[in-house]
Amino acid sequence: MSPLSGLRLAIALGGLVPVSAGLAGALLGPAMLEPASVASPAAAAAADSHFRYLSGLLLGLGLGFWSTLPDPARHTARFRLLTAVVVLGGLARLLGLILHGDPGGPMLAALGMELVVTPLLCLWQGRLAGARA
Repeated sequence: MSPLSGLRLAIALGGLVPVSAGLAGALLGPAMLEPASVASPAAAAAADSHFRYLSGLLLGLGLGFWSTLPDPARHTARFRLLTAVVVLGGLARLLGLILHGDPGGPMLAALGMELVVTPLLCLWQGRLAGARA
């Protein structure tokens, strides 16, 4: 397998996480995570709306990464921008962990994707783009 094929495969597999989580969140709302009940119907509607919006953003990030699949080495700027957004979200999630404690396995796995896997994929993409130049 060539390095470019390996990167394509890693991007495709890594993209499954935000696309599936984004779709699940958009379709199921907060029920995706079985949260505690919210105090009022208006608060529940607001929380549901916000959760679905953020899930749509997550879906968009995954689709954005997938859009580089035809030739990842050509899309350095897009890849870096998407990575920066993901890392910023991961840093916000890390702050929540520090302030409120362990959010559970799925959220810790997401944190690993945001602060470890995505930056490593970005470094890999940059290396392939540099080798091509």
